[in-house]
Amino acid sequence: MSVLVARTGRHQQRYENGYRLVAGYKSSDDSVDSNSDKILEVLLISSPSGPGLLFPKGGWENDETVEEAAAREAIEEAGVRGDLMDFLGYYEFRSKTHQDEFSPEGLCKAAMFTLFVKEELELWPEQSSRDRSWLAVSEALGCLRHAWMRDALESFCKWHKEKLMSGTR
Repeated sequence: MSVLVARTGRHQQRYENGYRLVAGYKSSDDSVDSNSDKILEVLLISSPSGPGLLFPKGGWENDETVEEAAAREAIEEAGVRGDLMDFLGYYEFRSKTHQDEFSPEGLCKAAMFTLFVKEELELWPEQSSRDRSWLAVSEALGCLRHAWMRDALESFCKWHKEKLMSGTR
C-alpha cells in the first residue's frame, strides 16, 4: 500500500482556449550495455486503458506550477523522483477519455520536460494499474502509443545530443 495519493477529478484542472492543460516528462538514465558503451534509456509506463506505452503525464492543476505538476505525475504514474531539467515544448493532442464540459472535443496541450531519474519508488499511487519499463530510445519509438509522444521523444533525443556536445547534464 502506498502512502502517496494520486490526485483525481477535474474540478481543479487548468484549461486554455478549449485545451485541457497537462504536464509530463520524459525521463532519462545513462545505463551501460553489455559492450560497456553508454546507451540512452527512457522510462515508459503502461496504460490501464489500452495497448501501447506512454510517458507519464496528467492534468496541471490550479494550485501548482507546471513543473510541480510534471514532477507529481512522475511520482503518481511511474513511481520515480529526480531532477526536473529542461522544458522540451508543448504538444497538442486529442484525448477521447478526457472530454468534459471545458473541453468537449478532448483537446489537450502537454508541456513536456526532461527528468533525470534519481529514485525508483517501491510503492507508488498507480502501481496497481501501471507497469514501468526502461527502454532504449529505438525500442521506445516503436512502443509509444501516440504519434505526438514519438515527436516528443525525437525532441528529447535532440536535447540530449546537444547536452552531450556541450558537456552538461
